[in-house]
Amino acid sequence: MNIIPSPDGLSPDPAGTSNRPTREEAEAAVRTLLRWAGDDPNREGLRGTPERVVRSYEEFFAGHGIDPVALLARTFEETDGYDEIVLLRDIRLESYCEHHMVPIIGRAHVAYLPHHRVVGISKLARVVDAYAKRLQIQEKLTAQIANTINDVLQPRGVAVIIEAQHQCMTTRGIHKPGVSMVTSRMLGAFRDDPSTRRELLAMVGRSTVTGID
Repeated sequence: MNIIPSPDGLSPDPAGTSNRPTREEAEAAVRTLLRWAGDDPNREGLRGTPERVVRSYEEFFAGHGIDPVALLARTFEETDGYDEIVLLRDIRLESYCEHHMVPIIGRAHVAYLPHHRVVGISKLARVVDAYAKRLQIQEKLTAQIANTINDVLQPRGVAVIIEAQHQCMTTRGIHKPGVSMVTSRMLGAFRDDPSTRRELLAMVGRSTVTGID
């Protein structure tokens, strides 16, 4: 059974599962949408579609059952005094717009300045996934990742930069393909020290983020 996070997005709320529809109800909802779209859910090509869509949703929105704080619980203190920037660059990001439920595809760059403790780099990518695999807006996603890393690791600084294309803008509505949205959240030294921020942006090496400085 998946665990639904509490409203703060940081801690699981098992009681939240009580309002979750059954798989059968979810599949019935897909059949309703197929009929609304003008098609026949009983025709050969669509007979298995409701089941496949529900399985896809379990993957797309798996982050609702993950506690990002727990992912960062195991840290390492033996760093031989390392206190420079730790950057995980070009993390593939797949999320879904909470307004239209269509994909947001892009990359995240996550950095922090250690203060006694470091975390396994795969955990940073897992935190990105835990928040991305939910219905989201990019601004909130950026802040959630940065705030969680900052709260749990308590480093000297945290920076999160996300570059993504929104299918709600490229495949519908205004129809502007090739447009990327860039958001950033800078905390601690990355926010207060311009030289540290410039060093980070040089390491990220993306001309699209130079305007953040």
